[in-house]
Amino acid sequence: MGLTRVPGLLYGGDYNPEQWPEEVWAEDVRLMAEAGVNVATVAVFSWSRLEPAPGVYEFGWLDRVLDLLHEHGIAADLATATATPPPWLVRLHPEVLPQDAAGTRLEFGSRQGYCPSSPVFRAATVRLARALAERYRDHPALVMWHVGNEYADHTTECFCPESARDFRRWLGERYATLDGLNAAWGTSCWGQHYTDWSQLEPPRRAPGPVNPAQLLDWRRFSSDALLACFEAERAVLKEVTPEVPVTTNFMSVLRDLDYWKWAAAEDLVTDDAYPDPADPEAHVKVALSYDLMRSLKRQPWLLLESAPSAVSWREVNVPKAPGVMRLHSLQALAHGSDGVMFFQWRQAKYGPEKFHSAMLPHGGTDTRQWRETVALGADVRRLAGVAGTETRAEVALVLDWESWWGLEAPESMPSNRLKLHRLLLSWYAPLHARGIAVDLVPHGRDLSGYRLVIAPNLYLCTAEQAADLASYQGQLVVGPFSGVVDAADQVHDGGAPGPLRELLGLRVEEFWPLPDGETRAVETADGAVLTARTWTEWVETEGAEVLARYRGGPLDGRPAVTRHGTATYLSCLPEDPAPLLDAVLAAAGVAGTALPEGVELCRRDGHLFLLNHGAGPATVTLPTDGTDLLTGRRLTGTVVIPAHDAVVLEHS
Repeated sequence: MGLTRVPGLLYGGDYNPEQWPEEVWAEDVRLMAEAGVNVATVAVFSWSRLEPAPGVYEFGWLDRVLDLLHEHGIAADLATATATPPPWLVRLHPEVLPQDAAGTRLEFGSRQGYCPSSPVFRAATVRLARALAERYRDHPALVMWHVGNEYADHTTECFCPESARDFRRWLGERYATLDGLNAAWGTSCWGQHYTDWSQLEPPRRAPGPVNPAQLLDWRRFSSDALLACFEAERAVLKEVTPEVPVTTNFMSVLRDLDYWKWAAAEDLVTDDAYPDPADPEAHVKVALSYDLMRSLKRQPWLLLESAPSAVSWREVNVPKAPGVMRLHSLQALAHGSDGVMFFQWRQAKYGPEKFHSAMLPHGGTDTRQWRETVALGADVRRLAGVAGTETRAEVALVLDWESWWGLEAPESMPSNRLKLHRLLLSWYAPLHARGIAVDLVPHGRDLSGYRLVIAPNLYLCTAEQAADLASYQGQLVVGPFSGVVDAADQVHDGGAPGPLRELLGLRVEEFWPLPDGETRAVETADGAVLTARTWTEWVETEGAEVLARYRGGPLDGRPAVTRHGTATYLSCLPEDPAPLLDAVLAAAGVAGTALPEGVELCRRDGHLFLLNHGAGPATVTLPTDGTDLLTGRRLTGTVVIPAHDAVVLEHS
């Protein structure tokens, strides 16, 4: 469900009029119109201004803001203002404030200072959401509801007594009986057998390692508890304004929330993305997150927040060089966003984000930032025809949040160096460099449309998941330390790869993680030598063909990479998997594109994006002829793209 009431692509940002005298508002909307802004996010942190006392609402100022926006042709992504509870609520009900794992109550004074399980907090958010929905249900500026803000940014979990009660309720629904819970958690280990539900608590700080099964369920519960907050507000909004899309802004590839479940509760996926200008890999990392956003509902999404230049929360906040704001924005469009929005519209004078860049900076309109804001608005209008178009991918990466949570449990693993985000990037980066579109997929999604499916890691793998992979007819790649445990984090009978054993034609006899700084050579059958870091395994084949073997060290001569039918297994982490990837791509019949380093190629139906993230000009052979929508030029053959510039070809 898109924002059909706003034609073309969306362009705008977070607007905080409550931070400014009312006489500034007229200048704001005039400049918004000049810059081509057509939507503004309003009232994200306005609860204390909208409800200064329990049940006392002051909507007059917001009425005037929305009226002013509408008069200038600017739509409103209206927030429910529940991202931060007001002071009166936490003073009347201090139990609303969250507690950390040490039992310390976190004080008011920042944002997201709430316990997700608090019935007082949830009831208060629902009352405010209803009041807003009933007041603005017919306002012509309203095009989308924005619930909360960046869930799990500051409050990921709460360990207070109310959360403990909610956790026990959640566990009761999951396991029904204490016998079921004790069996799932393996409580006979370390004498943890429970005899009454009241004995169960969150995994607070303990003298030693905490039961990993308890930690896994805690991660599931904490994601669900925050989702329940969103769903409570969403239910009210859909009751009062059923035709208005409801969203909340995601935070790219975030470990703490299962975005597959969250996206199912949204009408439109929206994301906040802040690639670091000082990171040479930033454009690859953010491309992965954008492809996740596109994949969550298999439809266009919306970049709801990004930085015009520097942010305010890194150790060193490097600004974006001239042209990079535009390049980063075009990259989001290339990966399926139907708009470009920023935090923030007008740069704040005070508070923690006063040095965070804005579309309209402290220096006003006689600045580089403002000129780039206006120029980008013109580009967004030129690309209006991109809105609603889709991306077709032949390659998929498997991402399972529960497996991620299990993999990164602290203190109980063979190595704490296996990080799923880095594993995903190790495969995504070479695909990205070849201009190959990638979807991310959860367990249960139909894989029949993909020629190649890559599971960088499936530490937690059930028999059902293994059966789904076994029924897939294309090329499959499975990374190391997969098929280790079931849904209860219990090791499969016979060890790894558990239910994947028949599919992969092997068993893993022993995990062999590498110390920091140590490497192993891996030699392929054709003599190529790869370098592996972090992880290796002692593999015994059971019908699988050996594609590469370890050279040197205790695993010398043993299988490192195998193939069984169309399934390839890597028992190691190559520094550069490109040689293995190219062979699999060839077997799958997936063709990449030769691109200069730093150049990104993306396709949306009828549109080809070429983005130069490099420091110098790049010469690119065009895979198709077309008209560059940014310049109006007809392009054929080769094209030279300056640094931090782009071409967007419209073609038939």
